[in-house]
Amino acid sequence: MTLFLTNLRKLGVEREQFEKGLQELSEGQKKKVLIAKSLSEQAHLYIWDEPFNCVDIAARMRIEELLSECSPTMVFAEHDEMFVSKIATGILRLPPESPKSV
Repeated sequence: MTLFLTNLRKLGVEREQFEKGLQELSEGQKKKVLIAKSLSEQAHLYIWDEPFNCVDIAARMRIEELLSECSPTMVFAEHDEMFVSKIATGILRLPPESPKSV
């Protein structure tokens, strides 16, 4: 629990937000909670889908710092090229879907 709360603080979540239910949080705050929870659970591999969806620039920078600090092994899908270039050690690009003929 301590690591979870520490991660929340590192992601910029104010202490008074800790007492609120998830339904009272914004989408960006919910995303921070999910990231903090994920990184507080020990795993060999983390799989994330668009971690920057719904978060502001300041939160993005904090997420990058937290990931640089803990260096988890992860697979993630993300459209933010800046984040990918800073965090990823390898990139697998999937080709875009070809248009379907009618």
